[in-house]
Amino acid sequence: MIFPSTVRTVCGKGEEDAGLALPSTTPGRVMHMTVDKSSGLDRWCSTLCTSFIEAIPVSGAALSAFSGSAQETMLGASDELAATLDELQFDLGEGPRWEAARSRMPVLLPYVRSMAHEKWPVFGKALTGTDVQALFVLPLIIGALDVGVVELYRTTPGELNHSEMTTARALADAAAWSLLRHILVPDDEDNPEAGLTPSRREIHQATGMVLAQTGGTAADALLLLRGHAFANGQTVRETSSDVLDRRLDFSPL
Repeated sequence: MIFPSTVRTVCGKGEEDAGLALPSTTPGRVMHMTVDKSSGLDRWCSTLCTSFIEAIPVSGAALSAFSGSAQETMLGASDELAATLDELQFDLGEGPRWEAARSRMPVLLPYVRSMAHEKWPVFGKALTGTDVQALFVLPLIIGALDVGVVELYRTTPGELNHSEMTTARALADAAAWSLLRHILVPDDEDNPEAGLTPSRREIHQATGMVLAQTGGTAADALLLLRGHAFANGQTVRETSSDVLDRRLDFSPL
């Protein structure tokens, strides 16, 4: 994701709802964001971080958005340690957040102190200087879009059980859609097509195809088209042509 400025916000708790109702689809690749309303972003990040902390046994959370061109921007963290873990990995260019982004799969480190960390030796050594005992990183993906990652840590070792992982995945799915809407939907939330000009027949047709592939709504299909276009330096019409020519498919993996 390409951001006009780096936003590093330590999120508080107990803020208002950020619209994290679970979406009807999942899976993803990137976007472009303009943030002028920092207070709104603060509230949104705060609610998002808190939703993970309250739903599953973790001590802190950090949210990052990224693209192939700009690498990443941390949007918010629940506390200073969560922010430090994210920044360390960015500065070092290694760590589980990059593996989760590359593989599009969760990276789970339930026993940080006793694991070898062959893939990220410098970050692994840095972890020993913190209170972190377990680290869980989940990619935020929607169809062909890689939206970002959420990094969860706790100060006691141990795995997340099946129920907790199911909850974490569901929250990550919801967070991905919430982030996509926060980035791409204009201020007029009652009009999800505002700011877009989908009058060309190709875009209408592609929207219908994406809707059929994902099982979502027309508004969500437009968001996916628009997000992929921003991510890849295309117009929405060019992305629509890729869909119509079956070079691009948003079906969940």
